Amino acid sequence: MRNYVFGTGLFSALIGGVTLLRGLRDNDEPFTWRTALAWASWGITLALAIGAIVDTFRAKRGRATAGDSAVSGDEAKLLKKRLSR
Repeated sequence: MRNYVFGTGLFSALIGGVTLLRGLRDNDEPFTWRTALAWASWGITLALAIGAIVDTFRAKRGRATAGDSAVSGDEAKLLKKRLSR
């Protein structure tokens, strides 16, 4: 479980969200289109990080992953590694 929680993608997405929250709290400027784009970008980054975690979790259990996944084609290798522990 710690491999997923402390992954660099998820960690950086959470730090980015904290940075955006601090910017909203400390700033007296109005909400602009740039701020909206920053939040949309953060949401996409978080979704991609969670998707990578789900794909890795599925691949380690021998299930098929999407063809555009980073672990696509490595399901058998990841399952073998998991079972050898």
